Amino acid sequence: MEDFFEIDFLGVETAKSGDAITIRYRKQGEEWIHVVDGGYIDTGEQVVAHIEKYYRGATYIDHVVLSHSDGDHANGLRKVLEHFTVGALWMNRPWLYVDTLITRFKTYNSTDALERALRRAYPTLDALEKIALEKDISIREPFQGAVVGKFTVLAPSKEKYLKLVVDSDKTPEPTTEARLTGAMASAGQYVKALVARIRAAWGEEYFPPGGTSEENEQSVVQYACLNGKKILLTGDAGREALSEAIQYAPSIGLALPGLNYVQVPHHGGRHNVSTEILDKLLGPRLPAIPEKTIFSAVCSSAKADEDHPRDVVKRAFMHRGAHWAATEGRDLNFSVGIEREGWSPVPQAEYPTEMEQ
Repeated sequence: MEDFFEIDFLGVETAKSGDAITIRYRKQGEEWIHVVDGGYIDTGEQVVAHIEKYYRGATYIDHVVLSHSDGDHANGLRKVLEHFTVGALWMNRPWLYVDTLITRFKTYNSTDALERALRRAYPTLDALEKIALEKDISIREPFQGAVVGKFTVLAPSKEKYLKLVVDSDKTPEPTTEARLTGAMASAGQYVKALVARIRAAWGEEYFPPGGTSEENEQSVVQYACLNGKKILLTGDAGREALSEAIQYAPSIGLALPGLNYVQVPHHGGRHNVSTEILDKLLGPRLPAIPEKTIFSAVCSSAKADEDHPRDVVKRAFMHRGAHWAATEGRDLNFSVGIEREGWSPVPQAEYPTEMEQ
């Protein structure tokens, strides 16, 4: 039978954006089904119904991947794990490394106490672990270099992940650096209300200097080449995670730019990307609006979410030849080698003539 793939970005429609992705593909005679993130708790039912309807009534999921611990990615996976037979759950759990981390927390001299604190700090991970253990689902670590079906994890490395756990404001005793980051984040909330919009010519971009949260930087970045198409899934990855992925790409034979399908990080947040990173990942800015788009950029964003996507991010992807498609309350399907009746192509988004400053 011929190879194919179909990737569905489900519309997670609440006041805030979320991510839920299902994937079915055949390569070299093997067929796989993956779920990457599951949105909010209610999204779980949506994921289950979608798989049953469009993936031939499947009851077995080969791989479930949690990009990171945020509730808009993790909570819906509870229903997926409970409903289906699952081959493996891929997620990183910080308490597995308490022996390594204990020396980085001044007030903890007991690994048991640190583990309890980390479980309280990451309740979604703890809940998913409990379900997986009850159902005897294998739990694996999606660190850099791990192979998930035909996907390869480009980031995070184990070393980077552990540093992010220590620096996170969620940890029991944030480091000085983490406290400063938290203060900057609070300042960022104040600045957010003062953000102005300006008219900008084609090619102009402005990204604020501050990056995204440590939790977002923990996001699993995955790559696969299916039917000759290069696919990158980013979760809520920020500039650090994307830089690590870019640096690792040559080691698996991935030459950048040249991607065909790219998940826009963090619902189109402007603190996740930069001009320099996008130049490396997607290529330099084109001199004018291209007659034909070069790749597809897929953004999981809710209609009601006023903060996502940012127009500067949409502009930046389109500057590099992207066909921009956002979920905005609808499910999006991208496929090669297989057709699905009743689904129509998504028209190109209108280019924003203004951006946030």
